[in-house]
Amino acid sequence: MSQFKKRNPNQTFTFGLIAVLALVIGYAVYNKTPNSTSSELIGIRELPPSFKSHGIDISRYQGEIDWSIFFDEANAKISFVYCKATEGVSLVDAKYTSNRSKLREYNKAFGVYHFFRPKLDAESQAKHFLSNYTPKGNELPPVLDVETKSVSDTKLMSGMKVWLELVEKKTGKRPVIYTSYHFYNTKFKNHFKNYQFWIANYSRRSERMTDDRIIHWQYSDRGGIPGIKGLVDLNFSKQEFN
Repeated sequence: MSQFKKRNPNQTFTFGLIAVLALVIGYAVYNKTPNSTSSELIGIRELPPSFKSHGIDISRYQGEIDWSIFFDEANAKISFVYCKATEGVSLVDAKYTSNRSKLREYNKAFGVYHFFRPKLDAESQAKHFLSNYTPKGNELPPVLDVETKSVSDTKLMSGMKVWLELVEKKTGKRPVIYTSYHFYNTKFKNHFKNYQFWIANYSRRSERMTDDRIIHWQYSDRGGIPGIKGLVDLNFSKQEFN
């Protein structure tokens, strides 16, 4: 049996209209202004009350960073940098080694983080992170990045506890927990009371950050920084860095 049917006049009109719209949209996309995305970038904001320094966090998504430009033009404003090290039980960030090497070369205050996958074994994730991370000198405390849910909050937090305790035992450094303001407020606020937090909250409501356990505030994921192409996360910290 043939898969094709004779079109009626209404179908012909519909197909014609779709073709015209596709041409219009294609022309608009092709001829868009090259700098049309530049308005999406934001600069470094002034420090809110109780915060003392600026920082960024980076991963392979920032691509090849021009560190000479970064340190020539942004170094005075950016006091600390965190770079992604690992994720789950096997992934190593493609820019981890080079980013960490450059930050150490330029003697910048920096640390590394692990992206936590709650559905994977927490102990295996900790061992994967530790196999790729040995703290050297005055590196900042490692960070556990928690952004996704598990089958339950109880399972999520029990897995986090395994990772946090194993990493602290092996490194001698107590990790910081990175998470959203929503997760912090609804899941973690009454737990992990001996840990410090790094909170992602893209608003100007600094009153949300008054908790003493919150030490870093990621206030934007659309930052524009010299030497980095595209978008980068911007952070405030309650700490000062040398």
